[in-house]
Order: sequence, then C-alpha cells, then structure tokens
Amino acid sequence: MATPDEKWPTATFEAKYEMMMGHMSKTEQKQAAQNTVHLCLCSKCPTNAETGEINRVYCTFGKSDSIQKQKGCLCSDCPITKTMSMRWEYYCMRGSALDLSDL
Repeated sequence: MATPDEKWPTATFEAKYEMMMGHMSKTEQKQAAQNTVHLCLCSKCPTNAETGEINRVYCTFGKSDSIQKQKGCLCSDCPITKTMSMRWEYYCMRGSALDLSDL
C-alpha cells in the first residue's frame, strides 16, 4: 500500500486536502492556510489589482465581495494551486477550492 508521500504527486485536491487538513480543527486549518500567504499570487493578479485587498488567498478563504469583472487570472501559475492540485481559476469570484470541490 502506498504511503501518503508516495500518493502526493498524483493525488487530487480532495485527497491532498484530506491528507493535510482532515485531522485538524477549523482553527488549525485556518492557521495552516495563513502560513501559505507568502506563496499567494492574488495581490499581483490583474483581477484583484484595484481592490486594495492583500494577502487574501482566495483559493483558501473564498471569493471577494469587491471583484465584479474578470481581468486576467494568475491562479494556474500560483504555487499554492500547483502544490494542492487545484483545478479551478478565478477563486476571487467563484469561491474557495473547498467550495468548488467534491468535498
């Protein structure tokens, strides 16, 4: 049977989320997500540029109430998206990966 480390490279977002966050409380999950802010590209994204919102990590914390129009998306280039096998874009308008997933 494969270990979690062996499964990681090919695992879906849902499987990775369960491996990482499944055993954590909501408070622990939020803190773990806060630890990824430095990897986030949201503050550099054209769609987010004029909102003044920084360190949002929309893929984790959900959509913005300020963003109304798509102006380009950096989600597919984001280290968080790649590491967690997130398959969506425009989290700032659509919601978090957890909202969009099968979990």
